[in-house]
Amino acid sequence: MADTSTLFLTEQQVMIRDAAHRITADVIAPTAAERDRNSAWPRNELKALAELGYLGMLVPEAYGGMGLGVTELCLAQHAFATADAGLATIVHVHNFTASLIARFGNEAQKQRYLPAMARGECIAASLISEPHAGSDTAAMRTTARREGDHYVLDGTKQFISNGSEAGVGVVFAITDKSAGKRGASLLIIDPKAPGYAVTRIESKLGQHTAHTAQIALEGCRVPVENLLGKEGDGYGAILGGLSDGRIGIAFIAAGAASGALDAAVQYAKEREAYGKPIIQLQAVSFDLADMAAQVEIAFQYALHAARLCDAGAECSKEASVAKLFASEIAEKVCSDALQIHGGYGYLSDFPVERFCRDVRVCKIYEGTSHIQKLIIARSLL
Repeated sequence: MADTSTLFLTEQQVMIRDAAHRITADVIAPTAAERDRNSAWPRNELKALAELGYLGMLVPEAYGGMGLGVTELCLAQHAFATADAGLATIVHVHNFTASLIARFGNEAQKQRYLPAMARGECIAASLISEPHAGSDTAAMRTTARREGDHYVLDGTKQFISNGSEAGVGVVFAITDKSAGKRGASLLIIDPKAPGYAVTRIESKLGQHTAHTAQIALEGCRVPVENLLGKEGDGYGAILGGLSDGRIGIAFIAAGAASGALDAAVQYAKEREAYGKPIIQLQAVSFDLADMAAQVEIAFQYALHAARLCDAGAECSKEASVAKLFASEIAEKVCSDALQIHGGYGYLSDFPVERFCRDVRVCKIYEGTSHIQKLIIARSLL
């Protein structure tokens, strides 16, 4: 599909996007189907991405990263998602966890963690959601009580992307039960520490590459110096990063939809019916036109939201619009791509059935579609 956005990207952004598409074609796409079948962690693929700097895009240059913005990261994630939305999710979670340390960490924390994260030696996870609380961060129950030079963590974290493979994590925990939202804090956690247990790796509909874990924290001791920011700053820090995260998911959804569209166009050019390629049938060509329009609008609006984010503007509404629209149309576009493939689309021999499975979660994680509608509705008041 022709990309008309180049005129509105900087030279650096075009280079990053094009390089991301090249490594997607050369490294990610060839192994995507097999990794999906085996639920295999993309170790070699992540190593290749790290060598090009894609695991340290939001890490300042002083700590070995690229020091780039949300727009650049999202353009890369969009490219990765055209072949494997699960891998794009891994990169998304890793980079935004790194950004938490870059934004709120002290100098010692930055020096200790960020260089290894940028090199891909230390994959990151954010431990926020819990079995009874996902979008409602105010309902979290994991506690961190102070005992001398340590915090002792107790609780269960659910749906933790990268949680079973992480070398570092940022955990959201309650340090003062009496303080309400001001009683939540962020702590940097070592997944190898006693009391950090991966109790389950979820069997999922899609995004098999992106391992999602349940984590039990049972008397897990975290040094006091691992407090990220100040006690009570956790809720505000997480809320402050929600727009970034939602924009990232919008790009992943749009990327997967773009990949499905490309597959449908290619199939329609090759498949013949009634003596000609089916892309020449008006019904099929009109469906492809609708899909192309939806994918283009989703991408362009997500790009608008990312630019607002990088400019430091208030963009919670725009982030929600981007995520809501992109995730909703991605499910439809991928389904339509499967339909164009006919019976073959239902087979795992073709990538569109995987795209259909992978995009479904985009309407759920980083805030469900209903949460996005709630935010948009509030902006109208």
